[in-house]
Amino acid sequence: MAKRDGFTSSFGVLAATLGSAVGLGNIWKFPYMIGANGGAGFLLIYLLATLLVGLPVMIAEITIGRQAKTNPITALQQMAPRGLPWWLIGVMGVISAFLIMAFYSEVVAWVFAYVPKAISGDILSSDPKVTGAAFSALISDPVPSLVWQWGVLLFIGSILLMGVSKGIEAVTKRLMPLLFILLIVLCAFSLSLEKSGEALRFLFEPDFSKINGAVLLAAMGLAFFKLSVGMGTMMTYGSYFRDDQNVPVTAFRVMCADLFVSILAGIAIFPAVFTFGFQPEAGPPLVFITIPTVFSQMPLGHTLMVIFFLLTSVAAIGAMLSLLEVPVVVIHERFAISRKKATLITLLLVALLGSTCALTNSVMADFKLLGMNMFDLFDYLSSNILLPVGGILIALFVGWRWGYPALAQALSNQQQLQNQPLSKMLFLVLKFITPLLILIVMLHALHLI
Repeated sequence: MAKRDGFTSSFGVLAATLGSAVGLGNIWKFPYMIGANGGAGFLLIYLLATLLVGLPVMIAEITIGRQAKTNPITALQQMAPRGLPWWLIGVMGVISAFLIMAFYSEVVAWVFAYVPKAISGDILSSDPKVTGAAFSALISDPVPSLVWQWGVLLFIGSILLMGVSKGIEAVTKRLMPLLFILLIVLCAFSLSLEKSGEALRFLFEPDFSKINGAVLLAAMGLAFFKLSVGMGTMMTYGSYFRDDQNVPVTAFRVMCADLFVSILAGIAIFPAVFTFGFQPEAGPPLVFITIPTVFSQMPLGHTLMVIFFLLTSVAAIGAMLSLLEVPVVVIHERFAISRKKATLITLLLVALLGSTCALTNSVMADFKLLGMNMFDLFDYLSSNILLPVGGILIALFVGWRWGYPALAQALSNQQQLQNQPLSKMLFLVLKFITPLLILIVMLHALHLI
């Protein structure tokens, strides 16, 4: 049997894992949530929530993956061959990956489509009506929507076809440093603007009057979703980790770097938004309508806008690679077919499913299930049900099925690392605290509490 591909260096491990955690939400959603929910106060709550919710599940997933050295379904079958069907966690991860890729690939398609628009200057206008019309024209035309989505999938698929070390690792090792460089360039220009101080106060000034139950739940939800857990990606990437990799340290570095990217994005965007009198709302309106308008009024605005959409594209690539890799490796290993065929099958399935999302603003605008279009439905099912349930089950599996001795042995790299107190603390958090907190987040998202 051929030797299984994997990550070859510590930096490669960090870059690939960080690439999975960093996504479009780092650029627009997280900075806004910091500012809108109490600045530094929210940031402190988020960090605490990450240590209790996101980070433990991330460490657990990576550890399970590395221990088993196989895809999530087979990994859980091997580690729990009898009793409850824990392998269904892996199945849920595959389903989640397909659903998320269906709508996420369309958002990424918009970002990629905006790179040539930014280069040509077509969207460089100080009138929000002009930039809004350009965005509406893109999403309401079925042909470019599909073409860009399928183009994005082919691009990501071509990287996956190169394998783990020569594809995922090699690409993310180059993209992650580029992401930081582009962000720092934008930050330098943004901090020179007139209202940069006001923007920094929006982001970082503690306002504890804004801290309430809803904000606490928002911080916990963000802490869970931010690190790309609950969907099998970290378990899959964990299976490519080297045996000598310090998993808790790597996961903590990813958490810190991910947070740093989000903060840099806030520093890069919001001074410009405040200076030119726009509202710092989160989501596509900020990225595709407000940002071009803001850059049109800045010195070197055209160049900076190109940089912005390039870095946004870079942020999206790593997340897409990790999402697509989950079904690819499952199909490859479970059905004993070549990685090439598995990749092509995955791309075809995502393209078919994703086309329903690409067309939600055009020919399928009136088609709804459960009162939602396909884009919103896939987002709802994955974010509110599958991912939280997956996170809860991973925590329960480690805490109640796998057990402390096996976890401690795996985290210490077979007693090569002296981290027993950390292992014990992590085990107790996973066993009792993490599942409860994720359950609260899920019930809140479903409007049950």
